[in-house]
Amino acid sequence: LNNNYSSTLKNVWEIGGENGWYFWNWTWVLRGFVDKIVGGVGLRRGRKSQTDLYPGDALDFWRVISANKTMGHLVLYAEMKLPGEAWLEFEINKEENIFIQRATFRPSGLLGRLYWYSLLPIHNIIFKNMAKNITITKKEN
Repeated sequence: LNNNYSSTLKNVWEIGGENGWYFWNWTWVLRGFVDKIVGGVGLRRGRKSQTDLYPGDALDFWRVISANKTMGHLVLYAEMKLPGEAWLEFEINKEENIFIQRATFRPSGLLGRLYWYSLLPIHNIIFKNMAKNITITKKEN
């Protein structure tokens, strides 16, 4: 965390919408466009609030499942068309000075496994840099 708990917490709670996703935002926009083409919700720009998230809120093509700012824990569920189910989780532990970003995918059949493994290299780049940018004061796209 680089001793930057409050900045990291702020960045996590302001993710998505007009603020973007902290790295290669164009890939998130592209994913939303593809999702819309295949009949999904697409990239829903906008949030109820630019600074707060609550369970049930829509956040681009995610749904907020759990949002506990006091505990520094946020869980998003993917509403985009996928061959499986996906979650994106953020955990900020002030006492241990750690930030955990976890992308979980539960594939559905062979297509789901092919989808996940084919995107693994790009996901590694995106999620690594996204976590890095969330934990610094200045966000980069």
